[in-house]
Amino acid sequence: MTFFRNIASIAARRFDFAECIECPPGLPGEDPAFSTAVTALGAKLARADGRADADEFAAFAEVFQPDASSIDDVHRLYDLARQTIHGFESYAKRLAKRYRTCPQILEDVLDGLFHIARADGAVTAEELDYLHSVSNHFGMSPLTFRRIKATHMGLAADDPYAILGIAPDVDDSAVHAAWRSALSEAHPDRVMARGLPAEFVELAHNKAAAINAAFDAVTRERRALVGAG
Repeated sequence: MTFFRNIASIAARRFDFAECIECPPGLPGEDPAFSTAVTALGAKLARADGRADADEFAAFAEVFQPDASSIDDVHRLYDLARQTIHGFESYAKRLAKRYRTCPQILEDVLDGLFHIARADGAVTAEELDYLHSVSNHFGMSPLTFRRIKATHMGLAADDPYAILGIAPDVDDSAVHAAWRSALSEAHPDRVMARGLPAEFVELAHNKAAAINAAFDAVTRERRALVGAG
């Protein structure tokens, strides 16, 4: 999480409300508007599940790593922002506008927020809704959000992308390549060639069917996303 080092302390020293929408030069961590916005998003995340206590601030400090000399100011700023979840949308939208040409920075912010949400061992449904909403305001595609979520929470065992062994936001050619490779490895003829018993041949048929079903599910989902766009 070195990207976030000292962001919170910069925000505490130069507090503003991210009113400026021009993408500034230099590192994001040196931009007070950026610093204030990510601090507010982190604090309001703690409120998303209806609870906001010292444990959440500890998780926030772990990610944002304020220096010791400014910890009191950071705590004050954090406490101010976490009083209510309301207003997080404006911070997310301003960051998106400010860094629209730097999507990786926005992904870094969402990564940091996921890290905070996971700090107590589980991401609640309310926190996941918050993170999904932030992602939408950042202009991320559903597949990008799904990939970032999978990085922190994993894919369900029956997720079609998990079955194909690929990240959710790879391009279509990578989906086809993964499908062909997985299907080739699971082909019953290969199982027979390896000298395995008949029971394994039946398992191979079932695995091949699951791979084909996963590929069909991914294809349908991608077509639906294109149609919705």
